[in-house]
Amino acid sequence: MNRRTLLAKYSLARLLTTRAPGGPRADYFPNLVLRTHENRPARFYDDLIKGKLVVINMMYAQCDGLCPSMTSNLVKVHAALGDRMGRDIFMYSLTLQPRVDTPRVLKDYAEMHGAGSGWLFLTGRPRDMDILRRKLGFFDPDPVVDNDKSQHLGIIRFGNEALDRWAACPALSDPDQIVRSILWMRPGAF
Repeated sequence: MNRRTLLAKYSLARLLTTRAPGGPRADYFPNLVLRTHENRPARFYDDLIKGKLVVINMMYAQCDGLCPSMTSNLVKVHAALGDRMGRDIFMYSLTLQPRVDTPRVLKDYAEMHGAGSGWLFLTGRPRDMDILRRKLGFFDPDPVVDNDKSQHLGIIRFGNEALDRWAACPALSDPDQIVRSILWMRPGAF
């Protein structure tokens, strides 16, 4: 292989793997491809959080514990945020059981709870979902507890990626308090 061919292959490879410049967390958050409850692909960083104010929780559709209560509470948060949802603020529920929670299962779950616009339920390859779970801080340092999905953390993570401003709170907190906390993530909020 001559130098020109090698350079051309290298340039093509860089072009295919490079993403557009991002915010302060572009190198931290993976750009894994997930599937929405509408069965559409979405890249985690580029499509879902880059430059956005987001609210993220982990759940699974067959949960008999915390998940239904968390989702019901987030429905109240969604309603309180009103027309900001899908425009200024985006909500994402990521599954802890991607082998079971297909886009169809997540769609049924979203419909059952009355999830509105600006709120996506997401699944992906099991390894990818675990990477995201860990990057977002939804794990227990005790591996025995961490492997038991029924003991997952009942928190929501919210933040403004463009400002690199992040926080978390219990998912069952008072919906008005959650809304106030989310709105603190806006530019100029403090």
